[in-house]
Amino acid sequence: MLLNETFSYIPNTAETSFLGMVREAQSYLNKKKEAQILEMGSALNPEALHEILDVRPRIEKVAIKDAKLRTFITQDSSRDDLVAHVYDITYGSVEKGDYLAIIDDSIVRGTTLKKSILRILDRLNPEKIIVISSAPQIRYPDCYGIDMAKLEDFIAFKAALELHKDRGTEDIIENIYEACKASVARRDSEDINYVKDFYAPFTPQEISAKIAEILSPVGIRAEVTIIYQTIENLHKACPKNLGDWYFTGEYPTPGGNRVVNRAFMNFYEGKNQRAY
Repeated sequence: MLLNETFSYIPNTAETSFLGMVREAQSYLNKKKEAQILEMGSALNPEALHEILDVRPRIEKVAIKDAKLRTFITQDSSRDDLVAHVYDITYGSVEKGDYLAIIDDSIVRGTTLKKSILRILDRLNPEKIIVISSAPQIRYPDCYGIDMAKLEDFIAFKAALELHKDRGTEDIIENIYEACKASVARRDSEDINYVKDFYAPFTPQEISAKIAEILSPVGIRAEVTIIYQTIENLHKACPKNLGDWYFTGEYPTPGGNRVVNRAFMNFYEGKNQRAY
C-alpha cells in the first residue's frame, strides 16, 4: 500500500517529524527493493534494476497554511470561525483513490481537523486519510508551561467520555468526581491523579478510533484513521526528556495532581473555568 500512498504534513511545525517519517518510509522501501533484486537474481537486467530503484515514497506539500493566521493561540471565541480559512491544498498532489498519510505535531482539540483540514483534504478524493500525530494523546492539563487548563477541551477526553457512554460505564465518572472532591480537604502531598481511572478501561487504539469517529465531518467521502505516537516510542525518541505528564498524568509535583483533580471537578460540575 506504500506505493499508493502520498505523504505530507500539517502544519509547518510538523516538518521535522515529517522528515523522520519519510526516512522510515524510505528504509521500508529499500528493504522491499533489496528483496526484489535478490529474488530476480541473474534474471535482473539494467532496465528492471532501474525500475526497481526508481520506486520511492511519494512526498507532497498538500496543505498550505496562511502564516498570518495562527489557530493554536487564537481566543476560543473566534477559533471556530478562523480555522475554516487557515488552510488550502495543492490540487493534483494526490491521485484519486490513493491513501493520504499526513503527519501533525499534535492533535489536542481536533478543531482544525474537523472544521477545516479533513474537509479540504477530502477534495483530493483519497480513499483514506491517515492523520498521524507525532505526540501521544494529550489527556491531562499542563499547569507548568503550555496553557491547557480544561479537560473537556481535549479530544482524547471527549473520546473516552463517549466510550464510557457507549459501554454503559458512566458510573466511574461519579466515582472519580467523589474521589477528587474528597482530596480537596487533604494536603497537596497526599494527592494522587484520580483522573487516570477515567482512561484506564480503554486502550490507546480504542480512544484513537473514537477520536477519528468524532472528528470525521458529516458527508466526508474518505475513510479517516488517526494514529498517535505511543508513550513507549516517545521515551525511545526522547530518553532524557521525560516531561510527559500531559500524556501520562505522572505529574512531577503534588500541585499537578491537585490541578488535574480540580479540572475534573469543574467538568463534572459544568463549570467553564480554569483549573489554575
